[in-house]
Amino acid sequence: MVRRFLPAYAPALLFIAATALAQNAPPIRLPEVTVSATRVEHESFDLPVSVDSIGRRAIGEDNPQVNLSEALNRAPGVVVQNRQNYAQDLQISSRGFGARASFGVRGIRLIADGIPATMPDGQGQAASFNLSSAQRIEVLRGPFSGLYGNAAGGVIQIFTTDGPREPTLTGSVLAGRYDTRKFRLQYGGQHGPLNVMIDASRFDTDGYRDHSAARRDHVNAKMKIDTGARGVFTLVLNVLDQPESQDPLGLTAAQMAQNRRQAGTNALAFNTRKSVAQSQAGFTYDLALSARDTLQARAYAGDRQVTQFLAIPLGAQTAPTSSGGGVDLDRGYSGVGLRLTRETTAAGAPLTVSAGIDYDRMAERRRGFINSFGAAGALKRDEDDTVANTDFYAQAEWRFAPRWNLLAGIRHSRVRFASRDFFVNGANPDDSGSVDFTRTTPAAGLTFRLAPAVNLYANAGKGFETPTFAELAYRPGGATGLNFALKPANSTHRELGVKALIGAAGRINVALFRIDVKDEIVVNSSSGGRTDFKNAARTRREGLELFWESRFAHGFESAVAYTLLDVRFTQPFTVGAPPAAVPAGNKLPGVPPSTLYGEVVWRHAASGFHAGVEGKRNGKVYVNDANSEFASAYTVWNLRAGFEQRGRQWRLTEFVRLDNATDRRYVGSIIVAETNGRFYEPAPGRSLFLGVSAQLSF
Repeated sequence: MVRRFLPAYAPALLFIAATALAQNAPPIRLPEVTVSATRVEHESFDLPVSVDSIGRRAIGEDNPQVNLSEALNRAPGVVVQNRQNYAQDLQISSRGFGARASFGVRGIRLIADGIPATMPDGQGQAASFNLSSAQRIEVLRGPFSGLYGNAAGGVIQIFTTDGPREPTLTGSVLAGRYDTRKFRLQYGGQHGPLNVMIDASRFDTDGYRDHSAARRDHVNAKMKIDTGARGVFTLVLNVLDQPESQDPLGLTAAQMAQNRRQAGTNALAFNTRKSVAQSQAGFTYDLALSARDTLQARAYAGDRQVTQFLAIPLGAQTAPTSSGGGVDLDRGYSGVGLRLTRETTAAGAPLTVSAGIDYDRMAERRRGFINSFGAAGALKRDEDDTVANTDFYAQAEWRFAPRWNLLAGIRHSRVRFASRDFFVNGANPDDSGSVDFTRTTPAAGLTFRLAPAVNLYANAGKGFETPTFAELAYRPGGATGLNFALKPANSTHRELGVKALIGAAGRINVALFRIDVKDEIVVNSSSGGRTDFKNAARTRREGLELFWESRFAHGFESAVAYTLLDVRFTQPFTVGAPPAAVPAGNKLPGVPPSTLYGEVVWRHAASGFHAGVEGKRNGKVYVNDANSEFASAYTVWNLRAGFEQRGRQWRLTEFVRLDNATDRRYVGSIIVAETNGRFYEPAPGRSLFLGVSAQLSF
């Protein structure tokens, strides 16, 4: 229905709705400010893009502050599935991009305080995002995401809050079902020109399912020095230690019906698990060269070590060309960037122009070994892999008329992959090789102010997404060596939208979009934690996104995020071994056709008490390209309440949270195209969490 309905009637409906809003909406408050689309602070209301900012209260209030899934439900177009599996991280998709990922994040750029959390190959890890110290999260969707490089689906940026003016110490404790605990200590303050924010936490859980225990130690620190005319220096440090996170694997439909909390086949026998240790440092420098010109420079470096044990049968592991059932990665990464911005005029109208260069590099030593029932055995793979990107970009914003605003940009990207194979013998040839991908991605958008509180916009552009090293890692059939046959996916984006400010404290955004993708990267086969990929022919995404939020009299406030999305293959192709035909018209797996999130909160300002109810509904999700099985649609309800007490220099807060209040049995996430039918990762039942936080200023 979406596919037939949107192209013909949507623009007219958008215009009618905007006209109605324009006749009834008076000029009102300033809207949210973002930087994701223009790289400088700007009112998102005036930009021809889909971008949302999630503030500190929405991130932190009554939440464990462990996973992005807690906050990103408020962003339409974005689906975050919490696997309840800390060995594989969250599954994040934006307009259908990234849904294929069996672990980590694909197709979406992750950025923390201006420092990339996505590697040059397009693979990112959300676990390094620190929610406890976050000021806001910005979510950009559509063609302007391509101006950040190798990412077609969107950009998610997190910004660490500055320390308060007075030195402040905060401690908090969280406890919940399945022996879930989090302890946190935070310090922030202003000391002359130095502003400091340091957050340290430990999270651990026994997990909802058998064999799903995890521990995560996390430190995030930001230090900023404002030297006035000599600029602002910001240093960001991030350390993550996640040892021996157990991996329960997926379940078949029959296993889930028998016992949804059990570990998957061979998870216990092979002791499937992952250990991650990551540390990185980033530096940004902002300097006003003149009243009109600014310079920003950044540099960063980090190290990530991963050891993972997979559930591959021993017979398959010992094959001459197999890379075994264990993975040992030692990854170093670094990058630099430089951007110049000038504010000037053209034809008497304000013009802001930015131009920059980014260089990022990742080098990793990848080794594979036999997983001998949970112990590391003989070496089966040994190689050095490198990937680097060199990107040039420019963009401009021109308010060429009182009611018109033009935003345009272009980026040229070169991404080079190289592999040197050291594991060579008579049965296993030298698989060394390299490949370069080069793309130029333009984007342009136009905003028209229909009324002081209503803007119409349209945009269009190109995007591309290279395969990641994890997707290149295995050739079809399980052979060693990188799969250099994979090609980047190329996308063409078009979008129409309306933004309106309503009343004294409300806003509504509506966007309609269509995205055509050539050479979509899809799962070819997946088994025991190992996945290989191939290019499909073409796909199409058509959808509608709506976000509405408002505050009312008597302390009530509400928010609604709704997405209607039709994602399907438009040409037939084959996957698997033996090859299975996928006809045109089948839906992309992992993408719900609709999602709905809503919340209502009541606050009693005098007493410091608040209470809220949240509802989330996801449509059914196909688990493979053949659309032969699916995870059913579900609706869950969450309840929460909090208290606050304040003194002159202290603040105490408490909250209680009940997730899945009706104890709904549903699938929280899926493993796309799992060869043995172990697609399903069940979600927890009713779960209670209690939290206390104490803050002292001195």
